[in-house]
Amino acid sequence: MKLCIVSDSHDRAPMLAAAVAAGRDAGAQAVLHCGDLIGAMTLRPLLALGLPVHLVHGNNLGDAQALWSLCRASNGLINYHGADATLVLGGRSLFATHYPHYAKGMACTGEYDIVCCGHLHEASIAEQVNVKGGKTWLLNPGTVAALGAPATWMLADLEQLHFEVRPVPG
Repeated sequence: MKLCIVSDSHDRAPMLAAAVAAGRDAGAQAVLHCGDLIGAMTLRPLLALGLPVHLVHGNNLGDAQALWSLCRASNGLINYHGADATLVLGGRSLFATHYPHYAKGMACTGEYDIVCCGHLHEASIAEQVNVKGGKTWLLNPGTVAALGAPATWMLADLEQLHFEVRPVPG
């Protein structure tokens, strides 16, 4: 299974939609948004793309009621998990949060194959040594909104555990 990972869209709906469309075109079957969406309407263009979206909030939450209303109206396509999310996708255990320090701590537990975060607006792919004697992938897709850094998203191949940072088409 391939996954489109995005973060820090900051109300840039066209850029978010472009990243998700590129992910879909590259074979992604789902989307993980690691926070700082802000306005719920930023997600509306994603409904037409048809991929399930999993979302956590960040330090820029926006209108939580509008987000819940959009989720309810999406018939299960958009899933808002709150501050963090534990997911199993493509047979892999994933944890998502907005905050890198929290993500690193969760990666250290060894409970997850992949831990994703945002916030820094810098894309990164790293293996974090964990307390179980193994390594956990620690991923940050950067900012889809191009705030202080290039506009990026990440394509994750969950079967192969291969990750690529890609530019947002524009």
